[in-house]
Amino acid sequence: MSEVTRSAGEVFHRTATIDGRSVFYREAGDPTAPTVVLLHGFPTSSQMFRTLIPALADRYHVIAPDHIGFGHSDAPPVDRFEYSFENLTAITLGLLDALGLDRFALYIQDYGAPIGLRIASRHPERVSALLVQSGNAYVDGFTPFWDVLFAHAKDRETHEEAVRELLEPAATRWQYTHGVPADRLDRLSPDTWTLDQALLDRPGNKEVQLQLFWDYQFNLDVYPAVQEYFREHRPPTLIAWGEHDEIFGPDGARAFLRDLPDAELHLLDAGHFALETHGPEIAALIRDFLGRVLS
Repeated sequence: MSEVTRSAGEVFHRTATIDGRSVFYREAGDPTAPTVVLLHGFPTSSQMFRTLIPALADRYHVIAPDHIGFGHSDAPPVDRFEYSFENLTAITLGLLDALGLDRFALYIQDYGAPIGLRIASRHPERVSALLVQSGNAYVDGFTPFWDVLFAHAKDRETHEEAVRELLEPAATRWQYTHGVPADRLDRLSPDTWTLDQALLDRPGNKEVQLQLFWDYQFNLDVYPAVQEYFREHRPPTLIAWGEHDEIFGPDGARAFLRDLPDAELHLLDAGHFALETHGPEIAALIRDFLGRVLS
């Protein structure tokens, strides 16, 4: 860890080498405070937490990595790295180990969910709490948005052209704008989808994303173990989910209550990227929740 003196809310931008790959991460807060690890989804990066990090850093040590293939982490071509959620999990665990983080709360969103839930279910003693935003652990939350993706999983060649449309500018922008109430549209920064698209458009990156689209099907095989982890270990869980999310629908949020009846569920008047329109509300929920369960 760096010995640089930190002020509350100051964010540091760092890299670590994990299994020969450069992993970028944002860090803030006192390293002796309880740690919160923020795991982003598709098609973004740790920049999705740019306002949440300083909102938590006065009380918590916050770490937000970019997955391999995303943001400022290495993005090797598909013939030089096996892109799978199992491998992204291994890299994330490698980073947490390298940073000496033995116990942490996990914020999981979208792709961050299958990564974080693998970690939690396999290392329950390390996870102090779960913070869930639009990240499935049950099949209930899959909406018609997924039809083409699951068809692609069964027959990549036939459905690749249709799936590639999900990597184009209109689709990237839609992920941010769908489900957002009219009175909150002006809270959306166009910088978000512009940056995401620029990174998607890097040479070879769309092939990376296609490979992860295909591999997503295997996350469903992990659900039974994750649900057993919920029942056996009952991790304190806060769910703050966009009620109008057309990618991971609100039924996915409600499903957590089957195995985690004490979980705190908040369905927000938001879409998939609820932090963009409801960041202060989510930060307040997290601060209140962690203040109670980690005390």
